[in-house]
Amino acid sequence: MSPESFQRMGRYNRWANRRLYEACAGLDDAERKRDRQAFFGSIHGTLNHILAADRIWLSRLNGQPHGIRTLDQILFDDFDALREAREIEDGRIVDSVDALDEDKLRSMLRYANMAGEPQETRRDIVYMHVFNHQTHHRGQAHGLLSQAGIEPPELDLIYFIRES
Repeated sequence: MSPESFQRMGRYNRWANRRLYEACAGLDDAERKRDRQAFFGSIHGTLNHILAADRIWLSRLNGQPHGIRTLDQILFDDFDALREAREIEDGRIVDSVDALDEDKLRSMLRYANMAGEPQETRRDIVYMHVFNHQTHHRGQAHGLLSQAGIEPPELDLIYFIRES
């Protein structure tokens, strides 16, 4: 994939997250936090996981510590604070992909995984993982919204392309 493709994905990611959070805002806090037997329990837990994973990966890409202890860590108990943090993180993702060029995409990223074990992965693969991971878990949240009686929004990439 080219830098432009990753830049498109960064913007799509922000668009999809805004739509998802808007739909989630239609639920009260208890409904967002209700255990729905999902991998991360609730809609709120799933949204927190996506944010935690993004912070971990962006910190690795930028060579900074992330301070996150576990992948199910609740970073924000308050939905409005979580939504604001998501907006900020999506801006960081867009800034990150806007700074990419072919050489940087092909370069190796050296980092430690959550167990502290050294890893090495090409940056283009890391960015693909970040976007694929978000899509995967947004899909889970999408299904959980249906269970909660909320009409989930269209999140497919093609809808973003058509709007752009």
